[in-house]
Amino acid sequence: MGEDRQQTDPAAPAERMDTSVPHPARVWNYWLGGKDNYAPDREVGDEIVKVMPDLPVNARAEREFIGRVVRHLAGECGIDQFLDVGTGIPTADNTHEVAQRVNPRAKIVYVDNDPIVLAHARALLVGTEEGATDYLDADLREPEPILRDAARTLDLSRPVALLLMGVLEFVPDAELAHRSVRTLVDALPSGSYLAIAHSVRSPSMDKAAAEWNASGATPLTLRTEEELRAFYDGFELLEPGVVSLPKWRPEPQTSFQDREVFQYGGLGRKP
Repeated sequence: MGEDRQQTDPAAPAERMDTSVPHPARVWNYWLGGKDNYAPDREVGDEIVKVMPDLPVNARAEREFIGRVVRHLAGECGIDQFLDVGTGIPTADNTHEVAQRVNPRAKIVYVDNDPIVLAHARALLVGTEEGATDYLDADLREPEPILRDAARTLDLSRPVALLLMGVLEFVPDAELAHRSVRTLVDALPSGSYLAIAHSVRSPSMDKAAAEWNASGATPLTLRTEEELRAFYDGFELLEPGVVSLPKWRPEPQTSFQDREVFQYGGLGRKP
């Protein structure tokens, strides 16, 4: 029987949740057509779309990118352990669903510090009988507890895929962002992988980020392609490198291949 566990914070999700201020996970959920959002999330989401109409495209492109990356890792790369930090609100084709479709024995640990994600965490824990899923209420900026608690489900002496999808932009301090990522990847053995999706700078994205930050929500920091590649220092970047998400190993059904999406990502292997 598969293991399904949930590590929770002592504070109840409802007590920690401020629905009067827009939250990244809920705005993203709104752009994806979900229902787990509130009026402030929708209002700021609509205002940002006025500045950059393609923002919902970024959200959908990221979901598709996650699917392609996880299928590649679980299939061609033979990875059966995933550490998904900055999980977001559950939606279709979550990491465990994609990975366990390829390998029913895959183990997945989700990590997020958003109380609304915590409130929905049980949806992330319904995996295969052969595999295992876990959810940690933790913060990327404090990686040591993540590693400690993830070790209850994952064998950190064997290769692990670390997924950082749309989360690094909410760690504005470059030194802290690099230190957090480095702490996580240094704890993983050779043959592990690092996958990142991140909003990158462009005139329209700069305007969208300014609109977002003016809303009082969790501050968003855009980075350049070069700054994003720096997170892969010491890793072997798989082809085609760090690119606009629809251009990363597109499949016949991949959306938005004919346009530039200012959400970039890549996959690297630890030698």
